[in-house]
Amino acid sequence: MESKMSTSNIRHKLYDYIRVAEDRKVKAIYTMLEDEIEETYKYWNDQEFVADLEKRSADYKTGRFEGIAWDDAKAGILSSKTSKKR
Repeated sequence: MESKMSTSNIRHKLYDYIRVAEDRKVKAIYTMLEDEIEETYKYWNDQEFVADLEKRSADYKTGRFEGIAWDDAKAGILSSKTSKKR
């Protein structure tokens, strides 16, 4: 039977479970996902990606790009979410 639970709820349930699970169960879960977890961090070794981040950072520091204030970004995101629900 397919679960109707959202990914966000699943994440919270897994997080809550792992926090209190027996050590052997945590180790078993990690062993099953270890390769994928370790692979997650490999994108930092992507020279093109890192170069792009460094360029964006330099553009921001030199004023070539102003950036967006957190409050403005948050308001835009919340506005977008609200308009999609309609």
